[in-house]
Amino acid sequence: MPSIKVNGKRYEIEIDLQTPLLWYLRDHLGLMGAKYSCGIAECGACTVHVDGEAVLACVTPLEDVVGTSVTTIEGLAGNMADALFDAWTAEDVPQCGYCQPGQIMTASAFLSRNPKPTDAQIDEAMSGVLCRCGTYSAVRNAIHRAARRLQP
Repeated sequence: MPSIKVNGKRYEIEIDLQTPLLWYLRDHLGLMGAKYSCGIAECGACTVHVDGEAVLACVTPLEDVVGTSVTTIEGLAGNMADALFDAWTAEDVPQCGYCQPGQIMTASAFLSRNPKPTDAQIDEAMSGVLCRCGTYSAVRNAIHRAARRLQP
């Protein structure tokens, strides 16, 4: 039986492997952090990590993640998570909050690859996550704040 590890726990997949990862996470595991918004990989609200890389769960079939490790916003932990959550609060990023899990998961994967980003690098990395409230400058400020905190 195919399996997947989600937030550190292994699950056997007992549904059609063509099912999008997002629906497995939400409907079968009850993890509601990754949001459904567009369903066509245009908004980023469904971003999760697959083996540490940011992935859009709404268009990723389960067959593509069998045997991998998936992390959702509910499972994001450690120094990176603490730095991002604190920075998000300090910079007053959330407005409606709908895109925030996608924003934070994208920022986390980005900062793990680029610990000292420029504004342009942040803007490019975060361009795939749409914010209906327009908090882009606050997101950029929060990422810079988190990056500074994570520096040795």
